[in-house]
Amino acid sequence: MTLHPADRIDRALADTGSIACVGLDPRPELIPPALRRAALQRHGDTAAAFAEAVVAYNLGLLDAVVGRCAAVKPQVACYEAYGSAGWRALEETVAAARERGIAVVFDGKRNDIGSTATHYAQGAFGGAPGLDGAVVGGLGCAWLTVNGYLGADGIEPFLAPDAASSEHGVFVLVRTSNPSAGDLQDQASGAGTVADRMAALVAGWGGGRRGGCGLSDVGAVVGATWPEQARALRSAMPDTLFLVPGYGAQGGSAADAVAGRRSVGAGHPGLLVNSSRQILGAWQQHGADDWAGAARRALDVMNGELAAALR
Repeated sequence: MTLHPADRIDRALADTGSIACVGLDPRPELIPPALRRAALQRHGDTAAAFAEAVVAYNLGLLDAVVGRCAAVKPQVACYEAYGSAGWRALEETVAAARERGIAVVFDGKRNDIGSTATHYAQGAFGGAPGLDGAVVGGLGCAWLTVNGYLGADGIEPFLAPDAASSEHGVFVLVRTSNPSAGDLQDQASGAGTVADRMAALVAGWGGGRRGGCGLSDVGAVVGATWPEQARALRSAMPDTLFLVPGYGAQGGSAADAVAGRRSVGAGHPGLLVNSSRQILGAWQQHGADDWAGAARRALDVMNGELAAALR
C-alpha cells in the first residue's frame, strides 16, 4: 500500500511524539576520536578513511535516535565532497535509516528541468531504467529538497502524477535560514516579496496533493531564524509541511522553530524541525566515550523544548 509522504511524517509524530529531524552532516571534527583513529589506522588519511568513520558514526547515531525523531536528513554535499567513497557512505547511511523505519530527507537542493530533473528524482527516490526493462538504482529517500527558481517544470518531474500514487515529496526553498537570504527573498515581487511569490507557487503546486493528514507532498523550507516571516508564510501555505532549519547552532530557538505551525486543532503542526551540529557534536560537550548517548540526550532535550513550545 502506498503511503503518502506527509502521512509518513504524521505517522512518525504519532509513533515518536517528535517533530525533530536529525541532520546527518558529517565533518571530520564532528566524528568522535575513537572512530577517527580506527579508520586512519586502516586507511591512512584518505577518502576511504573518512567514509568508514562516517558510516560507523551514522549507524551509531541512527541506533541512538530511532524512535525519538520523525526523520533524518543527510546533507548530500558532505558526502559528495569525498567522491565515490563518500557516495557509498551516503548509500549505506540511507539504507540503514530505511531498515530502521526512519524517513530520509535527501538534502541536495536539486534544481533542473525535464529529463535532468527526472534523473535527479531517480537518484534520490529510485526508478531509473535498466538496459533491458528493469528498474534499478536510487536511494529510496522519502523527501528531497529542491530549488523552485526554474518554475513549475522544475518541480513537476519530482512528483508522482497525483496524491494517491505519491510516495515521495519535495521541500521547496522558500525562506532560508542563512543571513543573506533577504538579498533576494525579501525583494519586492508584485504585492509582496520573492519569498511570498514562491510561497504562493508552492501552495499552488501542492493543491490537490494532500495526504490523509491534510498536508501536501510539496513542502517548503522555512528557516527558524525568521519567525515573523514563518508566521506570515503559513497563512499563504496552510496545508504545507515546513522543513525548518536554523534551530540550535544557527541561533533559532524552539519558539522560533515552531512559529510557522498550523493552527491548533489542524492535526499535525505542519513542521519538521532540523538540528545537525547540536546533536552530532553533543559528545564534544559531554565526553567522547559515550558519543551515542550524548546524541540521544541532545535529541531528547530538543524534543522537550519543541513540545513545550507547541503547547
